[in-house]
Amino acid sequence: MFEKKAKRFQVKEEQTLGFGAIQIVVDTVTGVNYLLSIGIGVSGITPLLDENGNVVIDK
Repeated sequence: MFEKKAKRFQVKEEQTLGFGAIQIVVDTVTGVNYLLSIGIGVSGITPLLDENGNVVIDK
């Protein structure tokens, strides 16, 4: 009746920083890498860019 879906986002790398963390998360459908910051009351997400300003995409 219910189909189990694969997780779309996977944590590629994580680093803890005091009361928060920085993660690189990959969208498994598009391959786009995102930089995710997690903290107490504050968090954000943005596409991860390379040295030329292009979005990092895993093939």
